[in-house]
Amino acid sequence: MNPFERMTARLAGQPVDRIPNFNIFMQFAAHYIGQPLSRYYQDYRVLCDANFAVQEAFDIDILQAISDPYREAADLGLHVVFPDDSLPLATTPLLRDPADLAMLRPVAPEAGRRMSDRLAALRLFRERAGGRVPIMGWVEGALAEAADLRGVGVLLLDLVDRPEWVTELLEFCVEIAVSFARAQVAAGADIIGLGDAIASQISPRLYRQFALPYEQRIFAAVHEMGALARLHICGNTTRILADMVESGADIIDVDWMVDMGQAAAAFGGRAAACGNQDPVAVMLDATAAEVAAEVHACLAAGGPRCFSAAGCEIPDGTPEENLHSQARVLREWAA
Repeated sequence: MNPFERMTARLAGQPVDRIPNFNIFMQFAAHYIGQPLSRYYQDYRVLCDANFAVQEAFDIDILQAISDPYREAADLGLHVVFPDDSLPLATTPLLRDPADLAMLRPVAPEAGRRMSDRLAALRLFRERAGGRVPIMGWVEGALAEAADLRGVGVLLLDLVDRPEWVTELLEFCVEIAVSFARAQVAAGADIIGLGDAIASQISPRLYRQFALPYEQRIFAAVHEMGALARLHICGNTTRILADMVESGADIIDVDWMVDMGQAAAAFGGRAAACGNQDPVAVMLDATAAEVAAEVHACLAAGGPRCFSAAGCEIPDGTPEENLHSQARVLREWAA
C-alpha cells in the first residue's frame, strides 16, 4: 500500500499494511535538513524538502504545508518578525482598537505573499507525490485567526465585553479561511487541517457560539471541493469532544492530556481519532521502549479507524530512534 491508499482504507475501517502515521513536523523537519526556521517558514522549497525528508526517513504517511499561524494574518497586515532560527514573533496586534476592523480588507490567497507561498508548496507536493502521499494544507480557524489579529488575552475579554463585535470579526475571518482553503485544495491539497488552539481555553458554551459554527462552514467548503478535513485543537479538549465531532471533520487530533478511548467513543463512526502520545514526556524525553508502549496504548484505545500521531508537533530534538520506534509499532500492529 502507498500512503494514500493506507489513509483511504483506514478511514473506511478496512485492513491496512500499517497504521497511518500522521505526526506533525515543523521545527524538527527544518533542522533535520540543516535549514534555519526562518527559511522553513518563508520559502516553500525548504518546507517541501524538509517534509519529503522526514516522510521518507520515518515512514510518515502525509506531506504537510504547515508552518506557523501567521500566514493569513501577515497578508492582512500583521507585522511578523522572523528571527533566523527561532519562532516568528508578532508583538503588536493589528486590531488594537475595535474600530480598526473597519479598515481590514480581504486579501485573495494568490495575491498574499505568505498565502501564495503555501499554495506553491502544495503545487510542488502535488507534482512530486500527488496520488501517492496525502497532501495536507492548513488554515487557521476563525477564532484562532481573530486571536492572531487581536491578541489572545484581549480577544478572550472581548468574548464577554463585546460579543457582537467578535461575531463581526469572525465573519471576516471565516471568509478568509474559506477562500484560503478552497485555493489550497485547487493547488493540490487532499486534506485541509484547521488549527483552533484557542478553543481549548474557553467554555463549551463559548466554543459552540464562537468556534464551532465557523469550523463547520470551513469544513463544508473543504468537502464541497472534494477534500478531507482535519481538526486540530491543542490542549485539553475533554469538555468539547462531543462538540468537536459536529464540526464535520473526518480526522480529529487528540492532544496527550485527553483520554484517547473517551475521544474515540465520543467521535463514534463519524470521525477518526488521531493521536495521542505526549510530544515532550514521551516522544522527546522517553526511551524507545517507552515510546513503543505508549503508541501501543494509544492504538488500543483509539479504535479500528484511529491514526497515530503525537498530541501536537514533534518537538525539535526528538531522538530519531523514538520516531523509528513508533514506526515499528505501526507496522507490527497491522501485521
